[in-house]
Amino acid sequence: MYLEQLALHDFRSYAGAELTLGPGVHVLVGPNAQGKTNMLEAVHYLAVGASHRVASDTPLVRHGAEAAIIRATARVDTAGGNPGRALGVEVELRAGGRNRARLNGQPQPRFRDAIGHIRSVLFAPEDLQLVRGDPGDRRRFLDDLLGQRRPAYFAMRQEYDRILRQRNALLRAARATGHVDATFHTWTESLIATGAALLAARIAVVNALSAPTHAAYADLVADSPQREAAGRLELAYELSTGRVVEADAGHGIPDPAPLADELREGFAAVAAEERDRGMTLRGPHRDELHLRLNGLPAKGYASHGEIWSFALALRLASRDVLHDVGEEPVVLLDDVFAELDETRRQRLAARCAGFEQVVVTAAVDDDVPLPGSRHRIRAGRVETVGRMAA
Repeated sequence: MYLEQLALHDFRSYAGAELTLGPGVHVLVGPNAQGKTNMLEAVHYLAVGASHRVASDTPLVRHGAEAAIIRATARVDTAGGNPGRALGVEVELRAGGRNRARLNGQPQPRFRDAIGHIRSVLFAPEDLQLVRGDPGDRRRFLDDLLGQRRPAYFAMRQEYDRILRQRNALLRAARATGHVDATFHTWTESLIATGAALLAARIAVVNALSAPTHAAYADLVADSPQREAAGRLELAYELSTGRVVEADAGHGIPDPAPLADELREGFAAVAAEERDRGMTLRGPHRDELHLRLNGLPAKGYASHGEIWSFALALRLASRDVLHDVGEEPVVLLDDVFAELDETRRQRLAARCAGFEQVVVTAAVDDDVPLPGSRHRIRAGRVETVGRMAA
């Protein structure tokens, strides 16, 4: 898969802008705060249905406008040099009211139906939070990856959140009145069934990520002074019940039935505490993805450079995991090369050379050791300035 055209209207800093793309490397060059990251954010929104920078869509709509529009044309089914087929996706994000979407020109009954057809992997400075941030940052990483890998996961995650809100409302009511609603058991069983399916999918994708993450990290630090001390990266998934599942590349999707039984037992163990606190204390919304380097938690023990490499390795592994089950995603790199030492810069460039399409932002062109098309971004305007040869 690769993007051919990206058009923005009243999105972030852009009143209107168009970017012509194609296979290979595209570098968006310009001073800071000129709108380079906004371009990547728009592409990635089409992939996951949310911004990686803000929690709501409101800041995405240009100040004073009623709606923002992201429109992209892509080529899919391009493996083996095939010309592929055209794919058109358009989303309209409204400052007030319901978002709308079109797929190949046809209005979609549900906004979500247009999300995920454009596949992308984005690495941005915010990704340092994957390693040193809260568990919620790592859960979101898994959920966004699974949503692109298995589109039905988006709907399943939304259904889990809906059930969780209702169960929490019943727990708050029980705390206030001392009486548990007659439907509480039914809602709990629904949460268990949906939660077990989520757990199975998350554990499976952690297993799938394990080997390519380690390989990507080892490749990034190859020939560097840290190579001998790099050790082995380890991923593990901790359930809210306290059980830790070590990542195993040889395992696929676990059986949801034992996971449902484990959740059911977990709820029984904290039933009184849940009523006292008025909130659900077990389930995938309280799980954790553990990241270890040299046997120690990367959060708190890894250096700044190791954290950058670990987070970048997770994103590079995500690209492999997505490509294993479908279209190769577009790789988006937001001001990454400037943060890497020369060894890591060259190793990342070597990897990027093998990807179908890469879009990179940089304040200084010399920071990006990749041949490809250059596009200058300044004050919300886009200008294609040529191609840098190898």
